[in-house]
Amino acid sequence: MLGIPCIGAPEQGGTKVNIVVTGGAGFIGSNFIYYLLKHHPEDHVICLDALTYAGNLATLEEAMKNDQFRFIRGDIADRDIVEKLFEEVKPDIIVNFAAESHVDRSIVDPGVFLRTNIMGTQVLMDACRKYGITRFHQVSTDEVYGDLPLDQPELFFTEDTPIHTSSPYSASKASADLLVLAYSRTFGLPVSITRCSNNYGPYHFPEKLIPLMISRALADQSLPVYGKGENIRDWLYVEDHCSAIDLVMRLGRAGEVYNVGGHNEYTNIEVVRTILRELKKPESLITYVTDRPGHDMRYAIDPAKIHSELGWLPSTKFQDGIKLTVQWYLENRFWWVNILEGDYQNYYETMYANR
Repeated sequence: MLGIPCIGAPEQGGTKVNIVVTGGAGFIGSNFIYYLLKHHPEDHVICLDALTYAGNLATLEEAMKNDQFRFIRGDIADRDIVEKLFEEVKPDIIVNFAAESHVDRSIVDPGVFLRTNIMGTQVLMDACRKYGITRFHQVSTDEVYGDLPLDQPELFFTEDTPIHTSSPYSASKASADLLVLAYSRTFGLPVSITRCSNNYGPYHFPEKLIPLMISRALADQSLPVYGKGENIRDWLYVEDHCSAIDLVMRLGRAGEVYNVGGHNEYTNIEVVRTILRELKKPESLITYVTDRPGHDMRYAIDPAKIHSELGWLPSTKFQDGIKLTVQWYLENRFWWVNILEGDYQNYYETMYANR
């Protein structure tokens, strides 16, 4: 057994696929784990997560009850832990969600983003080369493309759009993507990459726009909106994203990048107002704060490639997805209240108090 904390231990063997999900105690990773357990109950799912501030073991409480799931605590940048994991569980597929992901935090402390997002990805791929896998899948972001102008709505990010990063976060993700593609070309490692637009849904950490607005509106607190709230994002319901990743890691062409978008473009202020309407809260709660440095204006994904090759399209319209999301936060207050009562409050004061 691994000499690191773990919970659960499904039996190995047979024709079942062993899938290691790194960063699975975070937002998208945990949703992906639940997606796999629901849609592929025959597979074994192993979560590797360091449980940093955005990782929450409570998120995986229901998964822990499933005999096909196992949790291991560990850092993807720790070569010893990663190699011990590979030796024991013999994974077939690695899906790498593990990343520092908040732009504001990357501006405050870029170094941790470089360690986890770049070096951690390298450690994982080195283990893949050493022990062998059928697919290494890197979960990336549309932020590697930079941004699009507000006055040219006909423009979209495609897989051929040049990388043009705006923050230490997006630069670290772009670097990891290039490293993944280099390992494919140099070593023949079977890899794939998905670059997604902004996700939303259950288990979203409260520092991000939608859960931040929901939690603060429910407490009748001010809602900090950067600049004039004119920045546009393409919103993708997290379960739609999970279905896309599942398709690409199993059926996508090795060595390829696939963009995953929601076809749901809204300005930040439209999103905030939608949430207030859902919660029946007044717009007087909105407070405009100084914009973040290098704030991208518009993201918009063209998912034509994944649609034409794999038949994927998003199925959740934003107006439906936001209702589901608001309802989840209303029904699961214990989850996000516990987070807000911790160190996150200090972070909020640092980021917004004097803006």
